Amino acid sequence: MLLEVSGLSVDYVLDRADVRAVDNVSFTLDRGEFLGIVGESGCGKSTLLFAIAQLLAPPARISAGSVAFKGSNLVGLTDRQLSSVRWRDMSVVMQSAMNALNPVKSIGAQFRDAMRAHGKTSRDEIATRSAEVLRMVGIDQAHLRSYPHQLSGGMRQRAMIAMALLFTPDLVIMDEPTSALDVVAQRSLMVQIKELQATLGFAIVFVTHDMSLVSHFSDRLMVMYAGQVAELGATRRVFDEPLHPYTRGLLEAFPSIRGPRVPLKGIPGSPPDLSVIPTGCRFHLRCPVVYEPCAEVAPELADKEGTLVRCLRYTEERSVPDDHATAAGRTPEQAFQDRRGAVQADPARRRRRELPDRGA
Repeated sequence: MLLEVSGLSVDYVLDRADVRAVDNVSFTLDRGEFLGIVGESGCGKSTLLFAIAQLLAPPARISAGSVAFKGSNLVGLTDRQLSSVRWRDMSVVMQSAMNALNPVKSIGAQFRDAMRAHGKTSRDEIATRSAEVLRMVGIDQAHLRSYPHQLSGGMRQRAMIAMALLFTPDLVIMDEPTSALDVVAQRSLMVQIKELQATLGFAIVFVTHDMSLVSHFSDRLMVMYAGQVAELGATRRVFDEPLHPYTRGLLEAFPSIRGPRVPLKGIPGSPPDLSVIPTGCRFHLRCPVVYEPCAEVAPELADKEGTLVRCLRYTEERSVPDDHATAAGRTPEQAFQDRRGAVQADPARRRRRELPDRGA
């Protein structure tokens, strides 16, 4: 096992209230595995990645849990201690390469800085390795003399991936590396990432909004909602047999290029405010198959034949029909408006997050 995240929670410490952006997240990652993480904006994906890489900055802090990488817990280590792990064993590809790269330094100079910071001082060794990793991602070594603004968006992102591979790390963390690219460039980059993984054997944690993007590349898929894991399982099974209503909603929100034409559906409403979260299941206000206990009982993760799912329909003994919310002929949107109105009228059905004392 390469990475084990156990009970990881991250809070944003604000003046008015503390907000828990990642709540008790646990998962493991084996060597050479590709884990995709998906969910709407604000569900905690990027915060989770930054917590794993120990790159959080105030007001964010890890309030609970551990991140065991190659058997050592990274939580609580100093920057000096972490420097022996970063780049060499674990690297990060940021969301926007234009912002992550230094605009006043050439690509080669930035590669050189990274290698010198980790003990590589030979000019010939640095030049050879820099040219080698650029070739790996399909860029001519002549672009080592180029500045970030002289490269296309796709080339900048490939240059970031090349930098992440300078020391052939065991784990590469990617935070939406394709978000600024068109669909053709996205596909090309994903194919190249998968080929590099097959060649070098590194594991990947890959965050994206686009479930279809990781459908053919990831080994397992984690769906996050409101800071929690909603579903986690083998990618193909999650796509073919989604268990959580939120996962089904995400899958129904984008078109398929195969099969009969079907109307696209959306998920009504928006994710909850994490400073004042609803009681019970965090998805129940938007859920098309909600039933009475969902508003009061917070579900735990249940193992359903190898897939973890956070839903009372799998943890409660009673069977709940899929059409429960629409049994009276009401659409999911109408049911959502009814439930939202009920919560707004009854403050007891909302609760403010109670966090440990800051001095603890």
